[in-house]
Amino acid sequence: MNLIRPAVIAALLFATTAHAGDARYLSLLNRAHDSVVALAVAPAGDATFAPRPIDVLAGGGDSTTVRLADAGCRFDLRLQFRNGRTAIYRDVDVCSGDTLVIAPLPRRDAAQAADRGVAER
Repeated sequence: MNLIRPAVIAALLFATTAHAGDARYLSLLNRAHDSVVALAVAPAGDATFAPRPIDVLAGGGDSTTVRLADAGCRFDLRLQFRNGRTAIYRDVDVCSGDTLVIAPLPRRDAAQAADRGVAER
């Protein structure tokens, strides 16, 4: 009976630790020409974006990894560039891939942005 109690406590601690490792992370690779200065994340389809701290992500190939959330697979990401432009990557599935390549923004032609699946303002 005395051995059962420590075994149950150990099992509960292991289960809690294992669950804490379910956080969702995403690597960002900036192939755009301008630096990314801010990032906000929302569950896919939800307009409630929450800021995520990032260092300035220089254009031309700089990368970083960010923690998005504790659960879920699909997110919308809003990126703010140094030049004031914003891009929204919608429905990013972090369970099927671990890197988002940030493409150069098109000229201010919204039709081109929509064709690429990126909303730009």
